[in-house]
Amino acid sequence: MDVPPRKRLSAQDWVDAAYAALGDGGVAAVAVEPLAVRLGTTKGSFYWHFAGRDALLAAALAHWERVETEAVIALGDTQPDRLARMRALLVLALEPPGASVELALQPTADHPLVAPVLRRVTRRRLEYLGTTFRDLGFSPEESERRSLLAYTAYLGHTQLMHATPDLLPDLSGYVDTVVAALTRGGCPTCG
Repeated sequence: MDVPPRKRLSAQDWVDAAYAALGDGGVAAVAVEPLAVRLGTTKGSFYWHFAGRDALLAAALAHWERVETEAVIALGDTQPDRLARMRALLVLALEPPGASVELALQPTADHPLVAPVLRRVTRRRLEYLGTTFRDLGFSPEESERRSLLAYTAYLGHTQLMHATPDLLPDLSGYVDTVVAALTRGGCPTCG
């Protein structure tokens, strides 16, 4: 009986699987044997690309940072209209899988590999939001407050999406309401 040849997996295949596992079950779900089964391969394939589980976890966290922070910010930067940028950022941030990874990482925020990435991602996002609010004409102090409010709205929505998705409103209308609330009062360029 002929056995079909196994697909050769790349390191990125393993990272993608680990990233999906992070969103499904957090740090504990990034385990070599279950990922090998999911990918239809052996643990030997894993060790061809990674020295150990921590190296894979670090790569998955770096992937999350790139895809769900830097790429989202880059897409936001393509919006010349500042309010459209704010809206686009919220829509992109609230879409899975990035929001599910964010939520799954929260219980392990003190993990030695997770903590620095989560801190860096949070700081980067808050700084970018602050810049967006300053671009709208808010003072630096008010921009900082509003960026924190925007980020907590994102985290709260993410939690609700996980715990009670049936209670969430239409995303489009919700995002419009959040943007209006965040830019109301004191915004010289918001019209």
